[in-house]
Amino acid sequence: MVFSSMLFLWVYLPIVIFGYHISGKKYKNFFLVLVSLLFYAWGEPKYILLMLFSILFNWKTGIWIEEAAKYKKCIFILNIICNMVLLAVFKYLDMFILSINNVCGDNKIAAVELPLPIGISFYTFQTMSYIIDLYRGKYKAQRSLISLALYISFFPQLIAGPIVRYEDINEQIENRKVTLEQTAAGIRRFIYGLGKKVIVSNILAESASQIADIYIMELTGMVAWVGAILYTLQIYYDFSGYSDMAIGLGKMFGFRFLENFNYPYLSKSISEFWRRWHISLGTWFREYLYIPLGGNRKGKIRTYLNLMIVFAVTGLWHGASWNFVVWGIYYGILNVIERIGLQKLLMKSKMFAWIYSILAVNFGWVIFQQKDLIKGIEYLKRMIQPWKYTESIYTLQELVSSRVWFVAIIAVLGCGGIQKLAEKWGIKGKWKDSIFEMLFCIGIVMCSFMLLAGNSYNPFIYFRF
Repeated sequence: MVFSSMLFLWVYLPIVIFGYHISGKKYKNFFLVLVSLLFYAWGEPKYILLMLFSILFNWKTGIWIEEAAKYKKCIFILNIICNMVLLAVFKYLDMFILSINNVCGDNKIAAVELPLPIGISFYTFQTMSYIIDLYRGKYKAQRSLISLALYISFFPQLIAGPIVRYEDINEQIENRKVTLEQTAAGIRRFIYGLGKKVIVSNILAESASQIADIYIMELTGMVAWVGAILYTLQIYYDFSGYSDMAIGLGKMFGFRFLENFNYPYLSKSISEFWRRWHISLGTWFREYLYIPLGGNRKGKIRTYLNLMIVFAVTGLWHGASWNFVVWGIYYGILNVIERIGLQKLLMKSKMFAWIYSILAVNFGWVIFQQKDLIKGIEYLKRMIQPWKYTESIYTLQELVSSRVWFVAIIAVLGCGGIQKLAEKWGIKGKWKDSIFEMLFCIGIVMCSFMLLAGNSYNPFIYFRF
C-alpha cells in the first residue's frame, strides 16, 4: 500500500484517523502499532514475522544492555551483528553469490532469490540507532514493548523514511498532543507531498522510464541528456514527496519528524548537496560511521579514507547492485577533491559552483539509475559527446510528450528557486494559511485524484531500498 493510492487515501487513512481519535489515551500507541503492522503486512504479509522479530529482539537486548553491566559490550556487539546479518541475508546475499560466481567463472553457488522485505534498510537503521545511542548512555532503555514497537513500525516513515532517531521522538512517543493547528499543518504538508508524487514525479516517470529502457545503441546524445534530466527531477519529487507525506502524517498523530530535504538542487558543491539530500541518512552515517571511524580528527589522509568508506557504504545501502557502490564511490571521490582544494575555487563563483554541482549530480543519477554499469558508461559517453551520437529510430517527440515538457518546466522552477524568491520578497509569510494556499491545495487534491483514477502507474523509487 502506497500513500498515493486510492485505497490508502479513501479507506486506510480515514479509518486510522477516526480510530486514533476515539481511542483512549492509554490505547493510542497500541492502536498505532496495530494499524502500522497491518499497513506493512498489506504489502509484505510473509515478512511481518521478520518485523516482529526485529521489534522483540531489539526491545529485549536493549533492556539487557542496560541491566547486564558486566556483559553490556558483548550484548551490544551481538545485537549489531544480528541486525546487520538480517539486512545482509535479505538484501545482499544474492549480490555477493553472483559476484563470487562471476569471479570464479562458474555458477556453482545457486542464488537464494529471497524477496526483498520492503523498507528493511530504513527500519534496521532505526533499530541500530536506538541500540547504539542506548549503549552510549544517551537515554534509558524503553521498557514498554508497545512504545518501542511504535518507534520501529510507525507506518508514515516505516518503508521509505525519513530515518528517525529514537532520541528525537522518545518524548513524543509517551507524551504528545494533537492540536487542530498541527493537524491542519499536517494535512497541508501531506497534500504538497501528494502533488509532488502524483502530478510531477509520476508524469516525468512516463518519459524517464521509457528513455532508460531504450537499447543503448539507439540512444542519441540529446535524448540521453533529456532522460537524465527527467530522472534527476523524478527522483527528487518522488522521494521528497514521500518525505513530505510522511512528515505530514506524523503531524496528524502528534509527531514532529525532522526535515529530510532542503532544496538539494540549489547546492553549490557536492558536500553541500549531501547536507541537503536525504538529510536523515546523511546524519545517520555521520553519527554512526564517519565519527566512529575518526571523522576529520586523525589527519587529512585518514579523513579522505573515512569519506570514501562512508560514501561506498552509502551507495551499498541503496541497493544490492554494484552500480550503487560505484555511485557512492563517485561521490566519495568528489567530496575528497573538494576538500583537497576544489572547494576554494567554487567559492569564487556561485554560478560556476552551481553548474558544476548540478552536472555532477546529474551524472551521478545516471550511474544510480542504470544497474548495468556498461550501459551506464555508454549512457554517460553520449551525454559527454552528444555530437557523436545523433542517429536513432526514436525521435525526441515520440519519447517526451508536451505534458511531460510542461511538468518538467514546473518541476525545475519548484526545486527551490521560486521558494527562495518568495522568501526574499516576503510572499511566503502571506501565502501560508491564506485562502490562496487553501485553494491551491484543493486544486492539488483534485488533480491528483483524477490522475490516480486514470493511471495505474504509481511506483515509489525508494521502496526498493
